[in-house]
Amino acid sequence: MARKLDPEAEHLRLLAMREYENSLGDVEFICGIDEAGRGPLAGPVVAGACILPRDLDICYLNDSKKLSEKRREELYEIIKEKAVAWGVGIVDQTVIDEINILQATYLAMRTAIKAMGVVPGMLLNDAVTIPGIDIPQLPIIHGDAKSVSIAAASILAKVTRDHIMLEYDRIYPGYGFAKHKGYGTADHIAAIKVIGPCEIHRRTFIKNFI
Repeated sequence: MARKLDPEAEHLRLLAMREYENSLGDVEFICGIDEAGRGPLAGPVVAGACILPRDLDICYLNDSKKLSEKRREELYEIIKEKAVAWGVGIVDQTVIDEINILQATYLAMRTAIKAMGVVPGMLLNDAVTIPGIDIPQLPIIHGDAKSVSIAAASILAKVTRDHIMLEYDRIYPGYGFAKHKGYGTADHIAAIKVIGPCEIHRRTFIKNFI
């Protein structure tokens, strides 16, 4: 049986996760940035950007890695509905192979920011400083567990990418993309060795397996 949510404890937890946002005073449009998919052997890297209302509590909001798939899906819909603005950026495996995963991640983040249609006053980034952006930035180590804005961005990125990989599982059966989402599990590596790579595999990531 799931443990009943303590509203007061949850409010205090979320208040602690707004510490960075609250410290920025009157800065308008504080935007969280995070990514999903830097490590997999296949598929895109996806970035999320999200501006939340300053006084909004979204129960259970947290680092996407700490949430169940069901909870992530629920929060994904709530975030899209309640956010001041949100966007995602998707960079596929071809570009990753051309410019490397770090530069592809930065590209996805810049794309996500532009997709919002709102210019943020400050970016709160999960651990990175994004080049080519004329907006003040604050990189926060483990930011997806410390900032509500980054946590929301992490959920947008993770759920968007998971949906993409579920579709790829139907297009390219036999690799198990629906289960491992392209990460380098033993079963995935074995499938690459037996079947060979498909179009969405990152050639620079699988060169030691083929």
